Amino acid sequence: MTTWNTGTTQVLSEFKEYALGPMRFMNLLSCFELGIVDLLQKNTRMTAQEIAESVGGTEAAIEQLLFLPVKEDFISFDERTGAYALARMALPTDEDFGRVIAWFNMIKVICLRQLYYLSESVKTGKVVGLRELYGFDGTLYEATAENDDLRMAWGAMMDSVTGFIDEWFFAHFDVRPGVKVLDVAGNTGLGAILTRKHKPAEDLTVACFDFPEKEADAVANFQEHGVREHCSFIGGNVFKGLPKGFDVVMIKHFLDMFDRENVLKILGSVHEALEPGGEVYILVPIYPEELKSSSSVDFFPAYFLGCTMAEGGPQRLSTYQKWLTEAGFEVVTAISQDIATMPPDMVPVHGLLRAIKK
Repeated sequence: MTTWNTGTTQVLSEFKEYALGPMRFMNLLSCFELGIVDLLQKNTRMTAQEIAESVGGTEAAIEQLLFLPVKEDFISFDERTGAYALARMALPTDEDFGRVIAWFNMIKVICLRQLYYLSESVKTGKVVGLRELYGFDGTLYEATAENDDLRMAWGAMMDSVTGFIDEWFFAHFDVRPGVKVLDVAGNTGLGAILTRKHKPAEDLTVACFDFPEKEADAVANFQEHGVREHCSFIGGNVFKGLPKGFDVVMIKHFLDMFDRENVLKILGSVHEALEPGGEVYILVPIYPEELKSSSSVDFFPAYFLGCTMAEGGPQRLSTYQKWLTEAGFEVVTAISQDIATMPPDMVPVHGLLRAIKK
């Protein structure tokens, strides 16, 4: 009989948890996708046969699927009546479920399939999953323009993140009234619109900078939100330089997409575009200085390397400070979100950096 010492036993037990993780994930998500959770929210108690008649499948299949949530006390089971009911699953609000399911769906659509090719993506420096599954050579962000399933899954997740991070970011976005702001990689103008929304008293003018093909959508968004007079679009490529004449450059959800070399190129473009005394505000997901306290490390390396860019990933706040200094900036603010104020299910923890061109 083989015996294992305490350390080996712990490692092997943790390996088991890794092996079970994807199976538990899809089992739970299927309970939502099949409508079982919604059904039990409307009907207090139901048997497996009644559930099967409503959502499809056989009584036996529903019983198998519900063993796990019963084990976890998400759902209860009455041995006497054979009825299922929501247990701990009844505690979260609809808003909570909406945020969680957006993340679950993104992981299913964006990550699970592509991560089959994670090792190949790391070796080649290309997102191999996009090529194998979609016949697309490029990044996830480029692929979303041509694939509705990718765009919808990624967009819903990003909306859930934006919903709680923007108020925190703009609470620290302390700029003088009337300054000109450039939103780098501003996509189709949401960042510019939110800047006007959160800083109405400052009466800012905001230019969204991104690839030229996004101009029509950005302008339409400006018109729809009534900010066309104060928001504009400038087409270009940050790696080929940025327009001048702005007091503040804003970079949100962008630097983490790249490794050090490209981050320094972006910061170099910002430095050249700003006059001395000009400011840059950066919002970026970060790792804590002590990695053992992070859940972001569980998610982002595989996400960036295997699903989106085949490079990049968050860094510690101290690393971004170092890179800003190398690029010729003086860092005056470097703070991270207070985890205690975040929804417990939320993965990314963001950092905010403010720096001034010397």
